[in-house]
Amino acid sequence: MKKIYLLLFFAVSCLNAQVKEVSSTWSSFTQSISIQSKTKKKFRIEAYAKVVTDDKNASSGLWARVDNKNDEKGFFDNMSDRPITAPTWQPYVIEGTIDSNSETLNFGGVAEYNGRFYFDNFKLSIENDKGVFEPVTLQNHSFEQPVKSGTLPKWSLGVTKDKIVKVREFELSSSTDGSDGKYSVLFEGKGIVYKERGKIGGVEGASPQIGAMISMLEDLKDRVENKVKNMSQYELDYLHDEKANRIGSLIMHLAAAEAYYQVYTFEGREFNEEEKKKWQAALDLDQGGRDTFNGHNAQYYLDIYNEVRAKTIAELKKRDDAWFAEVPKGSGISNHYCWFHVMEHQSSHLGQILFLSKRIPPQPEVKLDNTIKN
Repeated sequence: MKKIYLLLFFAVSCLNAQVKEVSSTWSSFTQSISIQSKTKKKFRIEAYAKVVTDDKNASSGLWARVDNKNDEKGFFDNMSDRPITAPTWQPYVIEGTIDSNSETLNFGGVAEYNGRFYFDNFKLSIENDKGVFEPVTLQNHSFEQPVKSGTLPKWSLGVTKDKIVKVREFELSSSTDGSDGKYSVLFEGKGIVYKERGKIGGVEGASPQIGAMISMLEDLKDRVENKVKNMSQYELDYLHDEKANRIGSLIMHLAAAEAYYQVYTFEGREFNEEEKKKWQAALDLDQGGRDTFNGHNAQYYLDIYNEVRAKTIAELKKRDDAWFAEVPKGSGISNHYCWFHVMEHQSSHLGQILFLSKRIPPQPEVKLDNTIKN
């Protein structure tokens, strides 16, 4: 192939790669090659796929991304404008371009939401100087080397060869239902809940203004959850400085503030002594919060936050827009304003979480002074 230089470095070995387990609505797999051309060339990714699902939100796709030199963005396509939903094997194609600035070509498959997502028989071809597409040999292109212990030989989970991402909601296996050869690769998504975004109001069982508030509260909580749910304990416990708060304690603070406004607006009172023992450290933060909230994973905090939110939604649905306009005795502010404050309080601390998360240094490696002997 004239004037095109290929240095294949397939994502074969995961021994030195970073592996991370996350929660997500989608999963993917990738293979990568180092590639460049002195002139602009087209490439073509072809594969067979099918989707078996009862989930109306489910789909799959092929994807391809060109990483350019100096971290510049190159070609990208994940078929989001033409998702795969057909329950029978069909061929699909992505065509893109490379040039002298191109460095790495990444490609593979992506699956989203619940169902069984099959892929088979990947092919890569690159245009030569005469405009003819010439095939490039791919390793395990038809998945005849089956999945073992959650690993797909010659491919990596995720979208980057050096950062392997295992998604808890998806199970990876080999299937004898294929378009070519003995095996195909199968991703099965389970237990994923679809959440509609970009919509305010229209909440079933809620009056108009209360429905609008519930949808805004939920949107902001989703943003908090999506940011923290895959953080490690080290990240949640990291303390930026002596006046900062841990991210884990900030999640508890959001839950505590919401619990306070529950009793304040729904019951017309302050925290009682039992509730103070449960929530006061999180509500106040400062040194008490820093000392109390560490050593837990993300799900620990999110379970508490979700429990508080479920009560908020249930109680708000029992009330109407007229209640929203009422002013609690001795307050001076309406119930509506109280819950507006809960909403903007989430937004404020989400910004703090985003700030802190960008300043967390890499976790130090544990080094042993002495060799451990059996």
